[in-house]
Amino acid sequence: MNTEPKNYDELKKLSEQSDDFKSTTISLPNQEVSISYYKTLIDEKLLQHHLILAMQNRALDSELKEIEDIKAWIPIENIEITDQVKIIQSKLLNGCAIVQLHENDQKCALVNLANKEGLRKNNDTENEFSVVGPKIGFIEDIDTNIRLLRAQIKIPNLIVKELTIGTVSKTKVAIIYIDGVTNEQNIQTVEQRLTNLDFEVIFDSSILDQIMSDNSMTPFPLFLSTERRDRVVYALISGQVAVISDGSPYFITGPSTLFDFFISPEDYYLPWILGSFFRLIRIIGVIFSLFATSMYVAITTFHYEVIPNDLLGPLIFSRQNVPFPPIIEVLFLEITIEFLREAGARLPAKIGTSLGIVGGIIIGQAAVEAALTSNILIIIVALSALASFATPIYKMSNTIRFLRFPFIILSSIWGGFGMFIGMGFLLVHINRLKSLGNPYTVPIFPLRIKDLKDSFLRSPYQILNTRPHYLRPKSSLMYTPKPVKRKNDFDHE
Repeated sequence: MNTEPKNYDELKKLSEQSDDFKSTTISLPNQEVSISYYKTLIDEKLLQHHLILAMQNRALDSELKEIEDIKAWIPIENIEITDQVKIIQSKLLNGCAIVQLHENDQKCALVNLANKEGLRKNNDTENEFSVVGPKIGFIEDIDTNIRLLRAQIKIPNLIVKELTIGTVSKTKVAIIYIDGVTNEQNIQTVEQRLTNLDFEVIFDSSILDQIMSDNSMTPFPLFLSTERRDRVVYALISGQVAVISDGSPYFITGPSTLFDFFISPEDYYLPWILGSFFRLIRIIGVIFSLFATSMYVAITTFHYEVIPNDLLGPLIFSRQNVPFPPIIEVLFLEITIEFLREAGARLPAKIGTSLGIVGGIIIGQAAVEAALTSNILIIIVALSALASFATPIYKMSNTIRFLRFPFIILSSIWGGFGMFIGMGFLLVHINRLKSLGNPYTVPIFPLRIKDLKDSFLRSPYQILNTRPHYLRPKSSLMYTPKPVKRKNDFDHE
């Protein structure tokens, strides 16, 4: 990935690929002045009043002969004159406007017009909370969101393509990727699907997620949806494409895989051993949440012989007064849990938390005392609901909640055989899914051994220096790790 243009012309040509890069010409008496800038990084009021208007007023009684004279024309401090492309690139990506006296001049004036507002105003993450790491999230303004990304990825290779979608809403949608890293086929696929979109109002990026999906007949999310800046930045530098619509605080990134939905940014902020441990706990929790209640139904309905003798007595004692078959007992509790979840999500935060805790305790205790369910099932359903919250992405959590019910029904009809039928259908279904034409279950199927380093486990950073091969990036090397020279205090020269 080449991020160092040789001269200003190359820098400008690269920057012009982004729709938020603007170049304008001011007509002054006997001359024209060129101004270039990123509109998402500057304050447009400063541009109009302190640069353009100031130059037009000063040009009425004097002439701008040399670029150095601009310091006396503009009422802004710290104006820098340089022809060094590295300095120009750095200043441009930090909110400076480039002023050229002549079109072919390599020497430019760098005027600081950075927009310092909006970066930390009501943009903490709400649904993807992190104990370790940055807590910067996105807001409903698309320009502020792009500014947040450019504040983290300070290279001109970060390309922003803007589209207008919605026959009624005329919503601005941005496609964001890193030139020289992201595979062009993925970019073209996203752009084609959005361009061909015929829809009235784009309320949120989630609508684009559903319409762009390779398969609309699946409960699995095929694009990762996030409000965290660090997650979007990691997706971009890995070679994925990001999409954001105006009015939405959520980015969607793709092509995504099944593992992306079980990875938390905290995995990379903790030592790799701890990150790998918590990721495994997360995956095991999801598997338990998916199959725990259906296994209870299968065992208590068809397979009593697999229950150990020490556990058989307490189980019989727990269910001896329950008048319903296990399927009714499980469905009653699972639907009750879903009622509590939905009610808690729709109520204000303080009331919703109290409702979930108090409602769960009262209903659970009352159900046991009324002999509507057993104590053991209460524990299993509670653990199953708790484990489903371990999923970092809300959309995948909803998918796990939904899939439990088909497995419960299949296990009530055919027992363990029904569970294996459901597993077979599930495995075949997810193996057939694709995200932007890429396999959904990679690197497991098709097997990509080199990409397993960041799947079930999170490898050390010395190993995570290459981008995932299944994304087919143009540049696979992210950084070159060097061995650390450790000095022993007891060594003497």
